[in-house]
Amino acid sequence: MFFDRPDSGELAILVHLELTRGGDPEDPREFEELALSAGADPVAFVTGQRAVPTAKYFIGTGKLEELKDLVQLHEAELVIFNHSLSPSQERNLEEALQCRVLDRTGLILDIFAQRARTFEGKLQVELAQLRHVATRLIRGWTHLERQKGGIGLRGPGETQLETDRRLLRVRIKSIEKRLEKVRKQRHQGRRSRQRASVSTVSLVGYTNAGKSTLFNKITDADVYVENQLFATLDPTMRRVELPDVGAAVLADTVGFISHLPHRLVQAFRATLEEAANSSLLLHVVDGAAEEREHNIEQVNEVLEEIDAAELPQLRVYNKIDLMTNMSPRIDRDEHGVPVAVWLSAQSGEGVDLLLTAIAEILGEDVLQEQLKLKADQGRLRAMLYQHNAVLNENYSDDGSSELEVRIPKADLFRILSAVDLEYKDLGWLRPTNNFN
Repeated sequence: MFFDRPDSGELAILVHLELTRGGDPEDPREFEELALSAGADPVAFVTGQRAVPTAKYFIGTGKLEELKDLVQLHEAELVIFNHSLSPSQERNLEEALQCRVLDRTGLILDIFAQRARTFEGKLQVELAQLRHVATRLIRGWTHLERQKGGIGLRGPGETQLETDRRLLRVRIKSIEKRLEKVRKQRHQGRRSRQRASVSTVSLVGYTNAGKSTLFNKITDADVYVENQLFATLDPTMRRVELPDVGAAVLADTVGFISHLPHRLVQAFRATLEEAANSSLLLHVVDGAAEEREHNIEQVNEVLEEIDAAELPQLRVYNKIDLMTNMSPRIDRDEHGVPVAVWLSAQSGEGVDLLLTAIAEILGEDVLQEQLKLKADQGRLRAMLYQHNAVLNENYSDDGSSELEVRIPKADLFRILSAVDLEYKDLGWLRPTNNFN
């Protein structure tokens, strides 16, 4: 029902008003990109300015007449507003214009419906759509609405509107139960990674910032990449090996957008929890975009909504190949900790610097110490070499050896578990407070 697509682009008229009294204004260029991403064929772009929207039509009567003429002139099938419309405004506009009317939230939901590939992704989109549709059920089927008593006036006991609402509630509950199972499965996966001390690094950022291109470059994956908004909808995870850190999981997530509908954030909470439980967030930014700072603010707002704002974050400025006199580099704070990396995911310039920065941030859990092994601890020595953890080794006459080791603490614990030893049982040559 929700995933049938028209064979060709629908003729659409786009409407964008500048509201002089209001919050953060929408971007008309981004609006046009959204419409094109949805498969619309814009034939006219109507702009205007008002202090506040009208209660009945959102736009004024003069602008409404202009829209009527344009719909008839171009035989448009759809009018899309770059604003959130109330159910009554949407209904009044459809009645006046005699064509379908869609607001910004409905447009984004439609794009998500097109992009969903996995079963989980389709469920999440359908949930968001059903919650949106539930607010827009109109009072039709009046011949079934007779519930009062009297001869000839007895109805079926439930109006069609009530039936629709009940069916929607049943379907919403069914989807929520399925998504709860998905959430539990993801939680179990995270717990197993935590037990194995495998770090999760999540790519977050504004839509079309280049997250999937960067993901493919790092992991040699084949995630769908296209120069359009919301090209990636379904989350993808890959195992990567980081220098001095070892194994980690890199997660590609759905892109954020200005005024991302709250319903979508709710529906995609199972997916976004991966980002909220990451060891590190890679905030990918389109470095060449004029609205770069605005996009960063919008992403941070969504991160706050999913309780991920306090996580360690590394800013990744992408697309330096589109910027003049810009070369790859790492920006550091006063303590020398990486805070930003400038790179081009398309050409691969600076990706090695990004891996270095990630390893430095996660590598705070890397141990480098002097260790003395007894002659009968050959298995432990072999496993340290197997993990490339031995930097230097000296032998003694009694058969013991002194090793300089550098190894992620997680890997060391796995080795000690395999040889049935405790950290305190090892012969460290100098006191260390790396473990308590």
